[in-house]
Amino acid sequence: MILTELNQGVLTITLHRPEKKNALSQQMYRDLVQALQRAEADSGIKVVLLASSSDSFCAGNDLQDFLGAGELNDQHPTVIFLYQLARFTKPLIAAVDGLAIGIGTTALLHCDLVYVTERVRFQLPFTALGLCPEAGSSVLLPQVAGYQKAAQYLLLGEDFGANEALQMGLVNQVINADKLMTLATGKAQTLAQLPDAAVLATKKLLRQQLQQPTLAAIAKELELFQQLLVSDDCQQRVKGFFGTKNNKS
Repeated sequence: MILTELNQGVLTITLHRPEKKNALSQQMYRDLVQALQRAEADSGIKVVLLASSSDSFCAGNDLQDFLGAGELNDQHPTVIFLYQLARFTKPLIAAVDGLAIGIGTTALLHCDLVYVTERVRFQLPFTALGLCPEAGSSVLLPQVAGYQKAAQYLLLGEDFGANEALQMGLVNQVINADKLMTLATGKAQTLAQLPDAAVLATKKLLRQQLQQPTLAAIAKELELFQQLLVSDDCQQRVKGFFGTKNNKS
């Protein structure tokens, strides 16, 4: 479920599926797209704040739901979301606590400001599932972290915490969990009160150099992701993932 609240020019989009650690379903992707499109169209919305209602920001895709959604074409909710996110023109802030896995991490590369708690854990386990990066992360993560760190996290899938994310420049600030939303909301409201045209122009200038390479990377990643998704390696890895989950339950 996706919750939205508009207050003083800030649209807060909250991931609210605590029983699944906010793993994204296809309906959640549709709702996220709708919320971002609303923000783009409404001149009264100056800033979007992306948050979660539990101690997990996002555990990635709901794999069972994702695998049942069909080919990754232009009509696929995940694909629509990725392009909507990459093209979003207004300031986007994230408040991140707990797990940020897969898309829970790569989506942050499209945010302008990211605030996290001390207990946050990031991971990009694509190769472990027989898959490749997505959301333009093959371009954006090396830009943020440098090639070697990006290779460490995308090839090996090693997890990392708040301090590593801060050092590499993925996040702006690490703060106690009980102060996270206060800080992020305050930053969002500060942005919302600034001259609108100046803020939009500044974001456009900051993003322009990587805009086309990012969109091209998303397209190529999706092409390879789809090929890998139907491969024997990926099918076996996914079956093993569900087997492990069932054995633990």
